[in-house]
Amino acid sequence: MNTVNVICIKWGTAFGPEYVNRLYSGVRRNMSRPIRFMCMTDVTDGLHPDIEVLDLPTEPFRKEMDAALAVANRQGAMRKTSLFKEGLIPDLEGPVLGFDLDVVITGNLDEIHDMAPGKVAMRHDWTEKRKGRPTGHGSVFRYDPALHGFLYDDLAANPYAEVEKARGSEQRYTSHKAMDRGVFEYIPEPWVVSFKYDCNPFPRNWFTPPQLPEDARVVCFHGRPKMTDALGGYTGSFIRYSKPCDWLQDHWIDRTKADLGAEWG
Repeated sequence: MNTVNVICIKWGTAFGPEYVNRLYSGVRRNMSRPIRFMCMTDVTDGLHPDIEVLDLPTEPFRKEMDAALAVANRQGAMRKTSLFKEGLIPDLEGPVLGFDLDVVITGNLDEIHDMAPGKVAMRHDWTEKRKGRPTGHGSVFRYDPALHGFLYDDLAANPYAEVEKARGSEQRYTSHKAMDRGVFEYIPEPWVVSFKYDCNPFPRNWFTPPQLPEDARVVCFHGRPKMTDALGGYTGSFIRYSKPCDWLQDHWIDRTKADLGAEWG
């Protein structure tokens, strides 16, 4: 049985180790095959011992990239492109399924991993779709460094121009580059959902608790509220108001503790 490669990236301390541990547990509970779970990070404290740690690289083009990102007001937003470098992951065989840390796994991931072999896969970004623009959302992405190393190489060769062209957006850079090469496919929308748009939309959020769509495999907490905000209810803004979310407590915390033990959940 082939092992599934899964990766996330964590820099700094904005997200604690529990985010990585809960993501690891959610992925392994929802894959039918063994997983190799990796975290590229500069802070290793508190990670579950089964998580493989990769050093967060300092790219030689970082200075130029940061200069362009500063103009775009998106400093740090493109660190994830380091994941696409061929040879970065030792002894890698096959594609990689990547996740941001502000997601919760709620269903089987096999079909996301296995879809569209040879292509970069991302969900259509909610805002970009509403505006009629073709851009992937970066919270969940499937790629293969052996096939898609151009995602790293093109940025390394011309960092300022590439960041400027993508307007500082990693997900725009990644999806448009893959589209230009004819190697991009959208993940079906029911599989990857937005908490604020699909689970807790305004004005329904004022009358009912957040609902988990039936075929949701991954729930993205992009923007606000984040998971910690939504657990007990959120009052950060009129539109993004949320009642307490019972299923979030179950999928994100309780099942992790049952799987890994209370110290890791």
